[in-house]
Amino acid sequence: MLKYILSLMMVAMVMPSLAHAASKNVWSSSYALEANGQYEKAAALMVPLLDKGNHSELALLRYGWLNYLQGNFSDSIAAYKQALERNQRSFDARLGISLPLMAQQRWSEASRYLKQILIQSPYNYVAHVRLMVCEEGLRKWETLTKHSLSLAAYYPSDASILVYLARAYAWQGKHQLAKNTYQKVLVRIPGHLEASRFLNK
Repeated sequence: MLKYILSLMMVAMVMPSLAHAASKNVWSSSYALEANGQYEKAAALMVPLLDKGNHSELALLRYGWLNYLQGNFSDSIAAYKQALERNQRSFDARLGISLPLMAQQRWSEASRYLKQILIQSPYNYVAHVRLMVCEEGLRKWETLTKHSLSLAAYYPSDASILVYLARAYAWQGKHQLAKNTYQKVLVRIPGHLEASRFLNK
């Protein structure tokens, strides 16, 4: 009887370790598949974890990302929204939702999620840059000008912000300002293709 009880105790001790190892293996396998471009298989490994306790939020975020990579934008949005329902504070979920929305050129909807982040984190770089992409998509050139000028003061070494500023100037017909701005881009990234092409017109 004592041997039986001891064997049960050993099983009880080993099972959580095996479960942890199996879970860890699932994540490692999913990342490895993603690295090899096998996004569908990588996403399939996340499916059993979507409704499982502590890992469900991360699994949903990952499932959303992997579906985005496959071009399954509706599934991607749905996964990110589920993650957001579980954690209303999640910047990751809002940034995640913005990607498939932007891929579908749903600029206004993507902007809404990005602005929600900026309310809580006013200088979140990724949210700002994606919002500038949306402003360009919506052809809000004056808004984009003000936005990029303001943000450049906080990130003076960043070339991407200046590229959006230069584009905004160019679309408004302010070619000298656009040239001056593209020259600043080349100082930060010598050989930048877009800046070089504009200046060599």
